[in-house]
Amino acid sequence: MGDLGAEAYRFADFLARSGQTWWQTFPLGPTGYGHSPYQTLSVFAGNPLLISLEKLAAEGLLEPKELKFPASFSSVRAEYDKTQKFKHYCFVVAFDRFERKASPRARKSFVNFCRQNDHWLDDYALFKAIKREYRGAPWWEWSKSIRTRQKSALERVRNRLWDQIQLQKFLQFKFFQQWNELKDYCNRKRIGLMGDVPIFVALDSADVWSKPRLFFLDKSGKPTIVAGVPPDYFSKTGQRWGNPLYNWKNHKKDRYAWWAKRFEMAFHLFDAVRLDHFIGFHRYWAIPTEEKTAIHGRWRKSPGADLFNKVLKKLGHRNFIAEDLGQVTKEVFALRDQFGFPGMRILQFAFGKNKPAQYHQPHNYPQNCLVYPGTHDNDTILGWFKDKGSLSSTRNKKQIKEELKFALDYMKSNGKEVNWDMIRLAMMSAANLSMVLAQDLLGLGSEARMNRP
Repeated sequence: MGDLGAEAYRFADFLARSGQTWWQTFPLGPTGYGHSPYQTLSVFAGNPLLISLEKLAAEGLLEPKELKFPASFSSVRAEYDKTQKFKHYCFVVAFDRFERKASPRARKSFVNFCRQNDHWLDDYALFKAIKREYRGAPWWEWSKSIRTRQKSALERVRNRLWDQIQLQKFLQFKFFQQWNELKDYCNRKRIGLMGDVPIFVALDSADVWSKPRLFFLDKSGKPTIVAGVPPDYFSKTGQRWGNPLYNWKNHKKDRYAWWAKRFEMAFHLFDAVRLDHFIGFHRYWAIPTEEKTAIHGRWRKSPGADLFNKVLKKLGHRNFIAEDLGQVTKEVFALRDQFGFPGMRILQFAFGKNKPAQYHQPHNYPQNCLVYPGTHDNDTILGWFKDKGSLSSTRNKKQIKEELKFALDYMKSNGKEVNWDMIRLAMMSAANLSMVLAQDLLGLGSEARMNRP
């Protein structure tokens, strides 16, 4: 499923030879149920599945014979559950060898890492260890004393699960070590790494369990309102994401300290960061928990400029990108422009007859923006071009036909290599940066679509 080993360095070499300057990734957090990078067990931690076993072997923490993947693994699809099981075995072996054989210098590095990251690492490692003991059950199903973080109960758990807690800390140590090495390599080749900060966090996460006062939860730990968006381009019933929503009043009381730490970590990992669902920093769609769709939600205010003023005062200038898509208002644009954040334009949205389509047409772009033929939420270019309409589509067949004709005329394309025609259009635009999905470079269809909102 990919890792931070040799293939990542080969891809960096390919980007450098191709004259590219940015590599954008999904969030890198440890994934939970469903393995979505937008539903991670922590917004601070890294995903252990990305740790290279070969690099652990090079340190003497694994034997070559222990790296052999089972023959049952697919050669064409990533199999996260199988990978997780296999790698966990390897990680236990590697940690045992580290405990027994690590040099004083390596041990000191590990201790320093734990000390420097204790503001999130202690809670995360404890969360993971308890979750494993409860066979993956969400934290609100744990015993009341642990669920509510009673001091004496947590102390007993720490003592009982000490080895598991240390294993989790070791895996974070190795993830960040390997990531930092890759980032340094990319930067030396003048390739910047662009990350993604989802505005919301997963309910079943160390973040919510450790700091429930920052979210709208009831006494049992269940959210009273959840996140999503109203009916939009992707869905007639909106999108009910289910994430807990922030208690912004308490964040403000803390002078947004949690956000400052979160952004600080993001910029430790990346040279630029996309703020996913930027609308949510101005207003958010609050859906009552009992609602099955997003239709019956309502807009509520977010702190907006107050958050960025206080956080940027601590962090200084940072390279943020505003994912300013969806039901954007003039106030959202004003917030984006107040801080000079570049926004995003999507070519697949550019060829309709409605007014929003004009916003995405290249002749209307400012320089301070990023253009994508499509993001991970869109179909691939070929998938979009060959779409005949479906039950989940918000476009009818007539609209699709008209859009495709307009697109071909606009790009002066014969449709034979429409993915390259659209990539060329993005690169010709006035936007300072154009980003292309790997699927579109490879000319893949809907079978390779990353996400269906």
